[in-house]
Amino acid sequence: MMIPNQFYCLFDIVTLYFFFLGFLLLHTFASPVLQHCHHDQMDALLEFKHEFLVNEFNSNSSLSSWKTNSDCCLWEGVTCDTKSGKVISLDLQYIPLNNFLKLNSGLFKLQHLRNLSLRDCHLHGEIPSSLGNLSHLEHLDLLGNYLVGEVPASVGNLTQLKYLNLNNNKFTGNIHVPFANFTKLTHLDISNNQFTGELPLVLLNLATSLSILAISNNLFKSIFPSDMSRFDKLEHIDVGGNSFFGPFPTPLFMIPSLTWVNLRENQFEGPIEFTNISSSSKLQSLFLSQNKFEGPIPKSISKFPNLETLFLSDNNFTGTIPISISNLVNLVTFDISQNNFTGPIPRSNLVKLQYLDLSNNKLEGEIPGWLGGVLELMLSHNSFSRFGKSLEVSDVTHIQTLDLSSNSFQGPLPHWICKLRPSMFLDLSNNIFNGSIHQCLRNTIVPLRALNLQNNNLTGILLQDLFVNATNLELVDVSGNKLEGKLPESLINCISLKFLNVRSNKIKDKFPSWLSSLPSLNVLILRSNEFYGPLYHPHVSIGFQSLKVIDISHNHFNGTLPPFYFSRWHGMTTLREEHQSYTVYMGYPAYGGFYRSSMEMVNKGVDTKFQRIRKDFKAIDFSENEFGGKIPSSIGFLKELRLLNLSGNTFTGNIPQSLANLTNLEELDLSRNQLSGQIPSELGSLSFLSIMNFSHNNLEGPIPRSTQFQRQNCSAFMYNSNLCGLEDICGKTHVPNPTPQESEDLFEPKEQVISWISAGIAYGPGDVVLTWQQQKNKKSDLAPAEEKKDFGNIPQSLANLTNLEELDLSRNQLSGQIPSELGSLSFLSIMNFSHNNLEGPIPRSTQFQRQNCSAFMYNSNLCGLEDICGKTHVPNPTPQESEDLFEPKEQVISWISAGIAYGPGDVVLTWQQQKNKKSDLAPAEEKKDFG
Repeated sequence: MMIPNQFYCLFDIVTLYFFFLGFLLLHTFASPVLQHCHHDQMDALLEFKHEFLVNEFNSNSSLSSWKTNSDCCLWEGVTCDTKSGKVISLDLQYIPLNNFLKLNSGLFKLQHLRNLSLRDCHLHGEIPSSLGNLSHLEHLDLLGNYLVGEVPASVGNLTQLKYLNLNNNKFTGNIHVPFANFTKLTHLDISNNQFTGELPLVLLNLATSLSILAISNNLFKSIFPSDMSRFDKLEHIDVGGNSFFGPFPTPLFMIPSLTWVNLRENQFEGPIEFTNISSSSKLQSLFLSQNKFEGPIPKSISKFPNLETLFLSDNNFTGTIPISISNLVNLVTFDISQNNFTGPIPRSNLVKLQYLDLSNNKLEGEIPGWLGGVLELMLSHNSFSRFGKSLEVSDVTHIQTLDLSSNSFQGPLPHWICKLRPSMFLDLSNNIFNGSIHQCLRNTIVPLRALNLQNNNLTGILLQDLFVNATNLELVDVSGNKLEGKLPESLINCISLKFLNVRSNKIKDKFPSWLSSLPSLNVLILRSNEFYGPLYHPHVSIGFQSLKVIDISHNHFNGTLPPFYFSRWHGMTTLREEHQSYTVYMGYPAYGGFYRSSMEMVNKGVDTKFQRIRKDFKAIDFSENEFGGKIPSSIGFLKELRLLNLSGNTFTGNIPQSLANLTNLEELDLSRNQLSGQIPSELGSLSFLSIMNFSHNNLEGPIPRSTQFQRQNCSAFMYNSNLCGLEDICGKTHVPNPTPQESEDLFEPKEQVISWISAGIAYGPGDVVLTWQQQKNKKSDLAPAEEKKDFGNIPQSLANLTNLEELDLSRNQLSGQIPSELGSLSFLSIMNFSHNNLEGPIPRSTQFQRQNCSAFMYNSNLCGLEDICGKTHVPNPTPQESEDLFEPKEQVISWISAGIAYGPGDVVLTWQQQKNKKSDLAPAEEKKDFG
């Protein structure tokens, strides 16, 4: 019998129906039921949300989805267990909660939490002890908040923890957490806090499962554990920035799983050695900088074939760079700066090397051609004197940063420089290069951000088209050369330019008012050239919108300045930078940090070298020119100005009262002009004004009675015949205005040099330690030579000045030994103990051993001078030779605190150039007749 086709169709439909029905039933019984959020969990989350100041209408906030009419398991940052519906994960990182964690917070009602991330949530206050109630936690991340106090012992209840991160908070005190309870812990990070105490007690209780241990930048102080072999799974250990001491922990490196070790910024000492270490080590990064390690780099360093990063800087390593370094074929970053390495750079095949810093050593010889393949090459402050021939044919186009400053290179600039295409900076300063600047450098500087050629013997002109394509340049410094001609107008193309310094050349040109169109120009220094003519032209823009420092002193500028001249100098009108809790300096990004700009200005009466410039430093120096007319009243708009020097001109009229608006002014020099009238009493309200000079004018009337004026030296007001009150300031030391011969004697080179050291470092902001250098046969109101005293020993308390960078105690009558504790001052780079009665050994620390021989001479009983001076050491000179040291052509080193004027802890190096009884402030032969 024939079966109709309709029957087959019906049969197929029925079959498909039962197939899909079976599939759905199977899927239903095989899958767990997806639970919705429990009401108690929702209530706890909402309670937690309402404890904070989160803007619900902020679309970027994860908490904006937390609403009562939705399933809390679907809220952002919340994860629930699929079976129980309990909240097991809460990830709120980077949400600004802006409040404290309460003891009874709704957070602690989420008893089933396994993961809690409150990273960078702006949390304040202490961790509540109730955090210990979350006994199921496996992952706890509180990094980057403002949490304070001690970590509560109740955290020890979190026995399931595998990950604990308390990095970058403000925790203090000893760690009382019973780490022995954390048997499953693999990651512990408590870096960047203020924890104290001894490390071994903490480490001995950690789980052997630990793979990452980070406790850097705390206040731990103890001997480092000699044996950590129990942590056989450890991969990453960071203990930098503490006060651990003792010998190099060689056993640590026997852990086979170790890949990353940071011991930097501690007090480890002695030689380093890697004996009994397997050549199959996995170590990739090693940081030993800023300790007290000494001796040579051991040959056993080659046992780390996987090493990519090696930092040994700022120690007391000696000897030559070992050939065994060449075995580290994977090395990418190598830094041995600030040590005492000697000899040449060895041959090498480190083809992967990208960053090499050999600066601040005693290396010599030539720069080998193989360095042409390195990206960042830092070789400054050595004794290199020549370039290898292979550099001429090497491919140096890979070099992005090249620093050859402060070496002994001489002759013309090498032609291979023209093949460079550096994108960061090129620094050839402080050498003996001569000849002209190659035209081919026009191509080299196209991608460059900083060009520094200062303090060489370069001659010729700056080519007018040199900077035509240099749109990335932020710094140009050619100061201290013998360059001539005009300032290249192609600088107008440097739209990123922030710093321009052509000081001490022979440039003859008009004032470059066209530079005012550069939007970012912060520093302009034209000092000591042959610039001429007026600054102001009626049809030329006069507004420097970003200028913070201008020094055009010691030129031939003339003319008058209109009253509104400074009205558009907005960079000195307001402080644009946000107030920081730390000091910010002008700089330009470079590998691993910033390339700092430096400059020289007359500050507090002496030439000051600012090794770095604070961003909030504002200064004007128009001194030693031929300006006339009145001082523009618009100077009062520059409210952030700290230094104003208009001395050595022919300004007339009254001192503008608008100067009283300069509330941050610290130094004011109006001397050697033709100013008349009275000194405005309003200037007495300038609480920061500490140095002033009104001498050599036609001022009259009373000297203001405010504290700032009454504490000035008598000389600040002399040569104003009609000023009243000079006797009160000068007291019994006041004498009539001196004769011309006596006036000349004021600038004798053997005068006492006052110097300043920052006590903002040790005694708090604003405290000042006054030190002095006694010089022969000259009297002083402060310390007459005939009353010189024996000042005894150098106080050990100087070792507390942990930020001290420079120390000069020379030419006194100090006795005893140089305290070895000063060797712990890691920032102390320049010191002078010469011309005293010191005895005993010169400390062996790095800072002392890298000093120049002259820093310790003329102390007949000091031991160890031969080690520092080497073959250059000569006996103490004869009396005649000793006397010759005080000839007027010497450079007298003095010190000035930037902590006094520019903020606590900043120290700058200054010097007085004394020559033929001249002075930058008042050269005797250039004294003018002011009427």
